[in-house]
Amino acid sequence: MKIIHTSDWHLGQYFMGKSRQPEHQKFLIWLIETAIEQKIDAIIVSGDVFDTGSPPSYARELYNQFIVNLQPTGIHLIIVGGNHDSIATLGESKELLAYLNTYVIPGAMANIDDQVITLKNCKKEPMAIICAIPFLRPRDIVHSKAGESGKEKQQNMQQAISDHYQSVYEIAQDKRDKIDKKLPIIATGHLTTVGAKTSESVREIYIGTLDAFPSSAFPLADYIALGHIHRAQKVGGSEYIRYCGSPIPLSFDELKNDKTILIAEFENGDLTKVTPHVIPRFQPMHLIRGDLLEIESEIERLASQYDMSLPAWLDIEVSTHDFLNDLQQRIQSIVENLPLEVLLLRKRRKKHNKGIERISKETLHELTPKEVFERCLAQEDWSSEEQQQKLIRVKESFDEILTDIIVNICDVE
Repeated sequence: MKIIHTSDWHLGQYFMGKSRQPEHQKFLIWLIETAIEQKIDAIIVSGDVFDTGSPPSYARELYNQFIVNLQPTGIHLIIVGGNHDSIATLGESKELLAYLNTYVIPGAMANIDDQVITLKNCKKEPMAIICAIPFLRPRDIVHSKAGESGKEKQQNMQQAISDHYQSVYEIAQDKRDKIDKKLPIIATGHLTTVGAKTSESVREIYIGTLDAFPSSAFPLADYIALGHIHRAQKVGGSEYIRYCGSPIPLSFDELKNDKTILIAEFENGDLTKVTPHVIPRFQPMHLIRGDLLEIESEIERLASQYDMSLPAWLDIEVSTHDFLNDLQQRIQSIVENLPLEVLLLRKRRKKHNKGIERISKETLHELTPKEVFERCLAQEDWSSEEQQQKLIRVKESFDEILTDIIVNICDVE
């Protein structure tokens, strides 16, 4: 048996004002072609199918057309919701899609038996059991109690996620025992795990409640297909706990890593191999750093590689100590009439704080509340022992306040 593990499509995303529709359309066509070529039995999408809870109509069309085009192949499709997905939007057509070989689990189900799926081959013989676990919202699995500290809420959330995984896994084991055949149990998930490397386009999803879930708390499934982190990676060096990453770069800092799907193979119920399969880059993108002369030289080199039918998108970071009030105009004049489009232009500013040199390139909307708070703290002097104790109290108070805000928002939703 062979599966494709993919996630974080973010259909409907606008990237600095640019639609990703052409890239997503090409990716979905490529995905079906690859699945057929590789003789895949099932495709698992581990969350964030859409970029927002109310995706544009073209994004829904891409999603529906993909399912329609995949159906004649006989390949199973399992989709679980992510933190960007609306449970209502993703779940509105799941009963209909079930007739098209597609299983949709938009959120934690009231009856968790519905999250355990037995996949069958063309002969109607069982070949795998899926523990379809989506992004778990606090309101679905844990109830806040008055007087709980931030740390207690964090511990309760982690325990609730662990209990949910274990409950679903035990149902899968019971199903396998009744089938009396050695079948692989494959679990999904959409969350941050301890030690996972993120990118600029990933924001924490349990701010103030749970920063990261320990890999040791996952059940002993044969493969765990994770989503939310946009860089492909093993979790804790494990072969069977994996992030596949997003299919297209969702920020310029993701360009240095190949975008992949993962092909997992099983024999006699055991995982035998996981192979990264590189996804073509459907939209050229480049990050350029240097002084004006270096940037001009790099622009000239890149311009020779493309034509006006598909201009490359650029993120340009200029290193200069001079005040350049006409920087925008100078760069635009360099790229004028070239198959290049500047989406982001910034100066590389050096800030000195307590002898530590760091580069600041974030804008406020790119930061989480906690990151903004940490930036503010870094401007103060916490060197004395008294100030260190005060810093600890301030951070604890902030975490508790932010946790209460997040939990209250989830309860309202």
